[in-house]
Amino acid sequence: MRSVTEFWHSARLPHLESRRSCQEITCYRPHIHDRFSIGSIDSGTTTFTGASGEPVPLAAGDVILIPAGHVHSCNPEHGLWEYQMIHADQGWLSALLPDPPERLLSEITVLRDRGLHDRFGAINDLLFADSAPERVAAGFRDLLRRCAAIVPRRRIVPDIDAALATRLGPVFERLRRDDAKPSLDELARLAGMDKYRLIRAMKRATGLSPMAWRQNDRVLAAREMLREGRSPAETAYTLGFTDQSHFHRVFRAHVAATPGVYRHRLNSVQDRAGGLGPGLAG
Repeated sequence: MRSVTEFWHSARLPHLESRRSCQEITCYRPHIHDRFSIGSIDSGTTTFTGASGEPVPLAAGDVILIPAGHVHSCNPEHGLWEYQMIHADQGWLSALLPDPPERLLSEITVLRDRGLHDRFGAINDLLFADSAPERVAAGFRDLLRRCAAIVPRRRIVPDIDAALATRLGPVFERLRRDDAKPSLDELARLAGMDKYRLIRAMKRATGLSPMAWRQNDRVLAAREMLREGRSPAETAYTLGFTDQSHFHRVFRAHVAATPGVYRHRLNSVQDRAGGLGPGLAG
């Protein structure tokens, strides 16, 4: 069983984060990112699953664009699966092009083009080499233009009920702010519905159940804290996890790495310079 991951993040480019991974077991539960995600499959095969539950097979050479806020999961099918993923602030991406195609930044898009795949890898190399921000921005601008010019293999149009999401606002706030685990009955009262309708409404609005959404939101907050250099123990305590073991399990299920590994490799100059290697096995 092999699982190899390295992360990149820089204070000079706080709106970007990247990873390179090699996996051979199921490693991700359904989750949501708060940034636009661009993934590239280097080898092996995987299955992408979004809110609809319909599986979308991905293979080497595929590039997938996932706007912020869309639930999804990807896990290897057979053998080793190697991929790269960049998370970028969606507003920053939009500003790179004077008139970005709306569909490009609002729909999940699967593209199969070897030149695009190679271009993505070159941009990720720039990140891991800590290249100048201007050079990185130029690379992303070129990448977006290439994506817009290619006919996609697949588009997945989001089915988001904005009015429902607004109605669930008090529920989101309670789940985010309350250290204690609120009951479904309490949450349902906030939304003016029974708990069974609440579960259906949350899945319609986010793709996740109330408690799964809460866990996902806490992992997003944990990633930010760990990027800032906070310790896993402090992060777990601040976010109200029952203990570090619980935090470890939840974080790993969303990130496919432990909090300690994530924090260390984000800030490891040696890892960034050396690339994937035996020393990264974990």
